[in-house]
Amino acid sequence: MTEQLTIPPAAAPVQITEPGPYEGMPEADYHGDPVPGGSLSSTGTRKLLPPSCPAKFRYWLDHEQAPKTVFEEGSAAHKLVLGVGPKLELVDKARWDTNEVKAKLAEIRARGDIPLKKPQYDMVHAMAEALRSDPIAGPLLDPARGVSELSLFWRDHSVWGRARLDRLTWIGQRGRPVIVDYKTCASAAPAKVEKAISDRGYHIQGAHYTAGARALLLGGEDLGFLLVMQEKEPPYLVTVVEPDSTAMRMGAIRVRQAFDLYAECQASDRWPGYADDVVLAELPPWETRELKGEVW
Repeated sequence: MTEQLTIPPAAAPVQITEPGPYEGMPEADYHGDPVPGGSLSSTGTRKLLPPSCPAKFRYWLDHEQAPKTVFEEGSAAHKLVLGVGPKLELVDKARWDTNEVKAKLAEIRARGDIPLKKPQYDMVHAMAEALRSDPIAGPLLDPARGVSELSLFWRDHSVWGRARLDRLTWIGQRGRPVIVDYKTCASAAPAKVEKAISDRGYHIQGAHYTAGARALLLGGEDLGFLLVMQEKEPPYLVTVVEPDSTAMRMGAIRVRQAFDLYAECQASDRWPGYADDVVLAELPPWETRELKGEVW
């Protein structure tokens, strides 16, 4: 149902000066932030806020992150599930610490592709097959339906926001617009997923995505947000989760706080740490219970 959107193709080289949804933008261009002066992503939103702080956000922004195997596995799974993304290249070598293999890995990563060991390669293909056969998740992430890897750029007062949606699709007879985010995980058990939403701020991510989509008039008030969580161990179980209204409301509050803080930090070029003054530290209640009843 992509005919419900009119999406301009991303130009190359990419530089975003006009708000809008952009389909086909290379992942490296998006993550490199093509907005002159910078924009706030959902990851940045979470890094600005407690338990992190603006100083950590600024350091993360200024220092390129080395590739991690767990991230590459997730990106590889995304590629197979969503049908778009970097090329997966099997590097079937017993050791990856030789100079020859290190050079090969650097070459693959330099062109934006993902190197995988044989066990990883087999795992992500098995995960994609399991997901495609899931009666709920399969249709949500069907490459033939909706729009995959859609990049959004919008203005929020004096600053820019950006988001990259795994999938924007439409479900049900009425064609309800839904943002779908696919994540790999150790456990897709509902109780574990609820904890992951809280610990990793997935509700903030969802609120960030929906704020961008609504700013660009993609979906309106009926816009939904779903998480597709898939385990990385056989049989690669899948759970589809919708954060409830309370979670999304709290996420929206955090997103508003993050954009206001980002605007303040950008305007002042000051990125503070955890506190601006001496912090008074209190012991937990169980450490002070023997003081009950004492008179000072």
